[in-house]
Amino acid sequence: MPIRPRTVAFDVVETLMSLEPLRTRFADAGLAPELLERWFDRLLRDGMALTLAGDYEPFPAVAAAALKTLARGDLDDDAVAHVLAGFQDLPAHPDVEPAMCTLSEAGISMVCLSNGTAETTTSFLERNELDHHIDQVISVADVRSWKPPVRVYEHALDEIGHAPHDVALVAVHAFDCHGAKRAGLTTGWAGRLEGHYGDVFAPADILGRDLVDVAQQIAALTET
Repeated sequence: MPIRPRTVAFDVVETLMSLEPLRTRFADAGLAPELLERWFDRLLRDGMALTLAGDYEPFPAVAAAALKTLARGDLDDDAVAHVLAGFQDLPAHPDVEPAMCTLSEAGISMVCLSNGTAETTTSFLERNELDHHIDQVISVADVRSWKPPVRVYEHALDEIGHAPHDVALVAVHAFDCHGAKRAGLTTGWAGRLEGHYGDVFAPADILGRDLVDVAQQIAALTET
């Protein structure tokens, strides 16, 4: 049984941030709205592939390249810019605010750890009035590596200043929980996106329906 963490590190894109409004921008660019999930999966895959090859490109560049590939090259720069500009207006999922309130009331601090840029994450938090819950925004750009290599989570621990057992990574992506688990963090997975935790990954310490469920279970853990 894991102990109650001092800090929760939230993944951002799709864990906190909803991509759903981008469907309209896909349609504006001549892309089928139902390609949204395929695009995001490709984006993650390509970011990880670069990391595996020993290279790094930031989230916006990989997102743009994935869009152009999805359109088989038939998408101009203006259309790509229009789709990606939608990140400036994306909302938080409905379970985010109550989950953060639960953790805050339990005396657990919170940070964000994202594949995205620190600027985009900070803007998202401020726009959705979540910034008062978050002490720190940490981007993988700092270590030039997409999640889930262990070094990303070790960098986050250095930034937070806590030992691994004092920090929990919360995400809707099983691969993210797997990487954090390998770095010694407690992990909490919300099933809102994937619906089933992949059997090939190290089991998460906490499984919940959504972020509120995960936050409640974290807050209920004993401190020692």
